[in-house]
Amino acid sequence: MNKKNKKVKKPSNTVTTKRLRYTMIFMFFLLFCLMIRLGFLQFVQGAELKEKAFKQQTVSKLISAKRGNILDTNGKSLAISAKVDTVSINPTKIKDKTVELTRAKKEKIAKAFSEIFELDYEETLAKLNSDSSVQTIAKKVEQDKIDALKKWMKDNEISTGINIDEDTKRYYPYNNLAAYVIGFCNSDNQGIYGIERSYNSYLTGTPGKIVTSTDVNKDEISDEEGQHIEAENGNNVVLTIDANIQSIAEKYLKEAVEKNNARNGNVIIMKPSTGDILAMAQYPDYDLNTPFTPTASYWINRWDSLSSSDKTEMYRNIMVSSRYEPGSTFKLINASVALEENITKTDVANEFSCLGFEMVADKKIRCWSNTAHGTQTLRQVLENSCNPGMMQLARKIGTRNLYKYYQAYGLFSKTGIGLPEEINSDFHQEDKVGPTELATMAFGQRIKVTPIQLITAISSIANDGILMKPRIVKEIINTDTNAVTNIDAEEVRQVISSETAEKMLDMMESVVTDGTGNPGAVTGYSVGGKTGTSEPPVEDEDFGYVASFIAVSPAENPELVVLVALYDPQVKNYHGGTVAGPVVSNILSEVLPYLGISPDEVEIGTSSDTLKTVPNVKNKTVTEAGKILDAAGFRYNFTLNGNKNEILVTDQVPKAGTKLVDDSLVMLYTAENNVRTSTTVPNLEGMTAAQAENSLKSKNLNITIEGNSGTVTKQEPASDTSVEQGTVVKITLSN
Repeated sequence: MNKKNKKVKKPSNTVTTKRLRYTMIFMFFLLFCLMIRLGFLQFVQGAELKEKAFKQQTVSKLISAKRGNILDTNGKSLAISAKVDTVSINPTKIKDKTVELTRAKKEKIAKAFSEIFELDYEETLAKLNSDSSVQTIAKKVEQDKIDALKKWMKDNEISTGINIDEDTKRYYPYNNLAAYVIGFCNSDNQGIYGIERSYNSYLTGTPGKIVTSTDVNKDEISDEEGQHIEAENGNNVVLTIDANIQSIAEKYLKEAVEKNNARNGNVIIMKPSTGDILAMAQYPDYDLNTPFTPTASYWINRWDSLSSSDKTEMYRNIMVSSRYEPGSTFKLINASVALEENITKTDVANEFSCLGFEMVADKKIRCWSNTAHGTQTLRQVLENSCNPGMMQLARKIGTRNLYKYYQAYGLFSKTGIGLPEEINSDFHQEDKVGPTELATMAFGQRIKVTPIQLITAISSIANDGILMKPRIVKEIINTDTNAVTNIDAEEVRQVISSETAEKMLDMMESVVTDGTGNPGAVTGYSVGGKTGTSEPPVEDEDFGYVASFIAVSPAENPELVVLVALYDPQVKNYHGGTVAGPVVSNILSEVLPYLGISPDEVEIGTSSDTLKTVPNVKNKTVTEAGKILDAAGFRYNFTLNGNKNEILVTDQVPKAGTKLVDDSLVMLYTAENNVRTSTTVPNLEGMTAAQAENSLKSKNLNITIEGNSGTVTKQEPASDTSVEQGTVVKITLSN
């Protein structure tokens, strides 16, 4: 081949240049996009991404605030919060080297949880296998179980993924006491009934928190300072309730409900001068520490057959959230209107007439009594609780006047007591009140009020005619600063004059001394009152009769107003005086001396010729011993299951030969039952002889007295000494 004719191909620079140009353009484009993206991330999404990064790199733990206590008026704790713990897990942090080892580890932990906390194993394991960041295992855990968990974790060398956080649990030291006032909390420590609910915002407090940084494995970085915000504890709420008075009210209410086989019952005790609620009791009740497990037989026997909504009835405070027909207790309201309007006077002879019935709009409305009361004064109408007399009085007063005073007494509005679910009364519309409605309203039928409305209205009569707003919380205490916020007593209005109120109290005392209210009398104290027996409402025949009694004491200058109501008592004589009167008497017999209220009469003999000698009844049958002690003027007490006509008395306290005042107590013991009951000697210092006697009598203790007048300056045994019931306490009186 001819080398001269051979052509050599040269590289093309054009192609290379183009490729380089395109590459550079692409790189600049990518750089531009990156700059746009960075700008977008920096200026548009910067704040959001920064927040996400912070959340991913930090762990925030809440510090539970301690819920405030609920205290009685004397500072006794009725609801407290104790430190407990909540156990939770981080499922993703519970892992091992292999899938199999991780599964085995979670199964091991689930088994431990189920055994320590008594949980379902499968449900617990499902939480450990979940994709959630946090799962709660057990709330409100007691310390012994936490100690067991910590020991297990140490023994099994497990330290991550299981969290133990401080929490609080609500306790009620007195179980059933004042259950319908206090209420209780749910599992999240939020009040759902009673004071726990209505004052929840005061009691709850504000949780604190701890914020710490974490590494890529979500483990806390120990040398990071973090953020610590202290919790603000809840406030203490101080009630007007006196736990001792509440206990007395509950004791006698329970006894009355069971004795009369009533469906339920309630007691309210109010101080009329302030509107303070000293006790608010309801039975059957429930245990605040186990609120979802009924403790009273009334609820136990029907619990499983009740729907969820019906079960909530166990927690309803009927004294504020249920209405009833007040019956003849309402006659006090109508009588006060007549006196205030000068329509009648207390003792106008032959003003009212009772034939045993009253003709109203061609309808015969009978009196409760089977016999006619004849002609009567207003005082006698109240003493006899005469329906025809009250119907005649109501016609004289007229609907317009009655409704004006019902409004003034607060019977057309809620009282504002501060308990949840308070409801209003149910009266006829004024323009719909005809002759029949006026007649039945005259004796408290076919109208409905709540117990708190009625006692608030009657308390104004006991308070010189001045209506007070009922008060159940008197103080709120900041537990961090100890600052006290007082909730002052609140005067609403003057309803009737003090002169009318005085006349009403005088007639109320006559009802107890000479009328149907005699079972409510208390030895040594003046008591005024009114009985009530209301028929079942027309629309609800199953509601049954309501036997009630409202009382004031002392009658001349009342310190207490007591309302007792028993619903549907299953006894032959279901009238208010017979059924509710003794409850009032028992309550006042203990509460009046406890409050240091002096008796109206002092009838305690202290000289040797007025004392009686305890006879020797050993080796007598219980029946014989009782007859001997009765004849000698002593009371006696014993516990016996066998035949009292055969079993002999083996011991007695006090011993034979002891000199005591009339009506002292002798405790009898037999070979069958020789168990002694102890009690604590009360502090009698500063009391009168009558007050000391009543205080000791309430504890089944006897009294001997040195000195003829003055107050107690010395006592033996000393106060707070534990002694056997029947023991004689010696007091010394001096001026």
